[in-house]
Amino acid sequence: MKYYLIAGERSGDLHGANLMKGIKSNDPEAQFRGWGGDMMQAEGMDLVTHYKDTAFMGFLEVAKNILKITGFLKKCKKDILAYQPDVIVLIDYPGFNLRMAAFGKKNGFKIFYYISPKVWAWNQKRAWKIKANIDHMFVIFPFEIDFYKKFDFKVDYVGNPLMDAIEAFKPDPEFMKKNNLDNNQPVIALLPGSRKQEIINMLDLMLTVQPHFPDYQFVIAGVKNLPSSLYEKYEALGNVSVVYESTYDLLSVSEAALVTSGTATLETALLNIPEVVCYKTSGFSYAVAKRLIRVPFISLVNLIMEKEVVRELIQDELNEKHLVEELKSILKNGEKRNIQLDDYKKLHQLVGGSGASQKTGRLIEKYLQKL
Repeated sequence: MKYYLIAGERSGDLHGANLMKGIKSNDPEAQFRGWGGDMMQAEGMDLVTHYKDTAFMGFLEVAKNILKITGFLKKCKKDILAYQPDVIVLIDYPGFNLRMAAFGKKNGFKIFYYISPKVWAWNQKRAWKIKANIDHMFVIFPFEIDFYKKFDFKVDYVGNPLMDAIEAFKPDPEFMKKNNLDNNQPVIALLPGSRKQEIINMLDLMLTVQPHFPDYQFVIAGVKNLPSSLYEKYEALGNVSVVYESTYDLLSVSEAALVTSGTATLETALLNIPEVVCYKTSGFSYAVAKRLIRVPFISLVNLIMEKEVVRELIQDELNEKHLVEELKSILKNGEKRNIQLDDYKKLHQLVGGSGASQKTGRLIEKYLQKL
């Protein structure tokens, strides 16, 4: 069968690639085309547009780029009509994908959605549109089943695909040596995100703590789809390094981490690394989000646990004083470190084991055979 996949972010590329493996194990003749990144392309997808060109963060940035986004939507619609897939599989990325769902449904395509938009967090009425336009939804958090029940929409809970990547991960014993890191100095990892805007916003703030921890080396998790010049100025600070495309290896050797809010907060917790969650955006975007968001936390760790497990420093709270205080509290001998690690054990139980990608692949084939 012919599959058209759409992922618009780095995490979606990872989950999309694993999903393709799950689909191929049930449909060896599967053909893939769509939007994503290097991992999906390596798995055999005919890549139309790379996510690095389509990832816009925050209401203000979206507004500034509305003409560009409109052009991407037109390009995607035209390509789908030309390809005529048996099914369109949307992966997270709601601002774009919910529009593509409506277009696909209108034009008679089967629409499957993997990793639900976080409609439970804000603008919950979007769930009605999801019900109208999505044939099957595969969700990754248990509480999403009950949420969609309120809209009389039956969804499939498949588990969290992060566990597929995490359980497959094998630490590189040569990681420190390969990246010229000092084996005698403990590591604090900095995960600023994968978008240019995130890195510009976050790294300056994160590295205000560096002079307060002279016995530690700070290592930035860099991504190769962005210019290296974004990171180079920080290496001049001394005791600051950058490693590329090796986030799990970096976390595996770290004592603690400062992490920009997003999927990486959950990955860090599932790898058992104490963390502080950081988030800052434009004043306009924050004001809009604050009025719309209907959940008490922004990090997936706290949302799943339904309590504050990791400290969230948001907007004005994200400053040097608070970063230093919170980082000290989760380093060795810090008063919050063991509490956080104990909570991580409960988090692992709630998230469950690996197999989400394979399960979703089986369900996709099962539902397609019934059509």
